Amino acid sequence: MDQIELEFGKVVRKYREKAGHSQEGFADVAGLHRTYISSIELGKVQVGIGVAEKLAIALDVPLSKLFREIERRRDNQSG
Repeated sequence: MDQIELEFGKVVRKYREKAGHSQEGFADVAGLHRTYISSIELGKVQVGIGVAEKLAIALDVPLSKLFREIERRRDNQSG
């Protein structure tokens, strides 16, 4: 997968762990399967905008914040 999928997965995992969710518990809250959450966090899948929104809602984080975090990480890597 591309770097964006890897970065998105890392950001989702960071916020999931910060919220104290296991993958299974988070999957239940998001209405997704646990193995799909694992694939997202490992950057193995391309997530559609609808799923990204479900994740953000489940994390109680604005979707824009997830994307800003990815941009910040990319800026730190390139500079």
